[in-house]
Amino acid sequence: MVAAAAALMSALVPAAGAHGAGSPRPGTSRPVYAYDNAIRESVWVDTGLDGDGDGRADRVAADVVRPREADRDGRRVPVIMEASPYYSCCGRGNESQRKTYDANGGPVGFPLFYDNYFVPRGYAFVAVDLAGTNRSDGCVDVGGPSDVRSAKAVVDWLNGRAPAYTTRTGTTPARAHWSTGATGMIGKSWDGTVANGVAATGVEGLKTIVPIGAISSWYDYYFSQGAPLHGSGPDRLSHHVGSPEARARCQAVQRALVEGAPRSGDLTPLWDARDHVPDASRVRASVLAVHGLQDLNVRTGHLGRWWRALAEHGVERRIWLSRAGHVDPFDLRRAAWVRTLHRWFDHYLLGYDNGVEREPMATIERAPDQWTTDRTWPPAGTATATLRPTPGPAPGVGTLGLLLAPAGATETFTDDPSLGELDWAARIDSPTPAKAGFATRPLARDLRLAGSATVTVTATPTTTSAHLTAVLVDLGPAVIRDYAAPGEGITTLTERTCWGASTAGDSACFKETEARTADVGLTVVSRGWADLGTWADPRRGRPLTPGEPHTITLGLHAADHVVPAGHRLALIIAGTDEDLVEAPPATPTLTLDLARTHARVPVVGGPLAYALATFPRPRADAPASPAPLAGVDAPRPPRAQPPIPGAAR
Repeated sequence: MVAAAAALMSALVPAAGAHGAGSPRPGTSRPVYAYDNAIRESVWVDTGLDGDGDGRADRVAADVVRPREADRDGRRVPVIMEASPYYSCCGRGNESQRKTYDANGGPVGFPLFYDNYFVPRGYAFVAVDLAGTNRSDGCVDVGGPSDVRSAKAVVDWLNGRAPAYTTRTGTTPARAHWSTGATGMIGKSWDGTVANGVAATGVEGLKTIVPIGAISSWYDYYFSQGAPLHGSGPDRLSHHVGSPEARARCQAVQRALVEGAPRSGDLTPLWDARDHVPDASRVRASVLAVHGLQDLNVRTGHLGRWWRALAEHGVERRIWLSRAGHVDPFDLRRAAWVRTLHRWFDHYLLGYDNGVEREPMATIERAPDQWTTDRTWPPAGTATATLRPTPGPAPGVGTLGLLLAPAGATETFTDDPSLGELDWAARIDSPTPAKAGFATRPLARDLRLAGSATVTVTATPTTTSAHLTAVLVDLGPAVIRDYAAPGEGITTLTERTCWGASTAGDSACFKETEARTADVGLTVVSRGWADLGTWADPRRGRPLTPGEPHTITLGLHAADHVVPAGHRLALIIAGTDEDLVEAPPATPTLTLDLARTHARVPVVGGPLAYALATFPRPRADAPASPAPLAGVDAPRPPRAQPPIPGAAR
């Protein structure tokens, strides 16, 4: 009965799957196909690789759900695809959903809402097990050729360019006769990283990608300019997500990961092969990039580098930025996100002329559940302001402005691995041995920072090794998403809402969430870390010469933040950032040459906006001098030993 009703509706309503070719159509795809009657099948796609060395090409499992009525009527449909290593080991989404199968191995349950919502609207959904995971052959190589080829081969198969089979070891071919070839990839964290990597191959048929909290360079997941961020390398991650069979057969790949990724932090060929940014020129797909501005797992430096590279090559793109941590927008702003994603896929995969590509480029959360848009990002008029630290009234308590420090001016601090960015910021107005802090006067007007800053430091160490941290901080009270708490800025509720059609084995209903907030006295805007030993060669660290000055530029993570009038902007330079970067072997004391130290910060309105915010006559209601911060509350970064990209949420 349901199938008959759907068939009648498909005759009366423009069919969502009927527009793989021809002129663009206005409107929105509608749920005219029966989800409970959809075709569910598995195929194994030949990757052309033999990662596990067993003498035959690896096949990756792709589980498919697609409209039966479209297949019956000979209508081809586009594909939404997620390639993931997490379908069996760890789960996807806020509720850690895994794939499920019937007694014969046929797919029953697909994680997340993509299948429930989009299949009735005339799409197929394809869930791909990366090589070495779940039901796929091969080995997990953590962002390497096997990861990318696992997913690219499926795009090729959907476009008739790669073979697939109905079983893992059989010879009966499976052809995607039902596919238009138009494919959109989506995924959070590792899954979104694979989407970035496949897009960077320039594969034909990939029309759009939606990377959510995604990595752009795997080196930058494990290191920051030579400074180690986590206590292990990619071999641990490979072991964590690999199937039991893959762990047994992939020891050679594990050894290669260990040997190719030394804990020295050197940039080796292994890392070069896992950096998608240099291949941004090959991207043909549009990009809807999503990231949490307080994501301390996959930090916004990944987004910043990828975004700049896409912009340089004219890639069509759009961006969503939240104030949360490593959280999917489905769990932040559900209705608006589903509406956006629906229109995005309708335009890029079905060819609907719905205007989504002409809408503002940026959607940004300013405060919990308060969203704004910008026509471009960074906004028009954003320009670099060079901010310079100068000595203040006490050691380690300096000022930040546009004027150059006098020659010979210095500040000194000693690395203390037991302290971090929040400890330093909370004592910005007090002389402390572990940091050098520099703050503006209270701002006379709002100051917006948007983009990626850099901090150039000239430091003289007392030891042969040293790590540096640079932090930009908004000094003033605010209500923020509590990104360091469980949920990283959200609380999961018991109530459920439904997004699409359900079956007994695959529910479209998901737990609602709400913002988890904290009242704070300061907010970290952006941060960056480096091993000072990479000052001369970013690819290789070397011992420092004690007593000699070394100059290095730290890249800070992409940000978009408004420092309100009455608040202060601070730059902090210190050593080890507790829980976020590992300590060096020694305990260095570093002396900063302030005349050769500066921050280059992207300011909306440029240097003039900065000058107007910091130098005009104080307003009558603005404090003439800042009240010292004491005992300030701020969210503590979560201890991750080490984090797994995307597995927790």
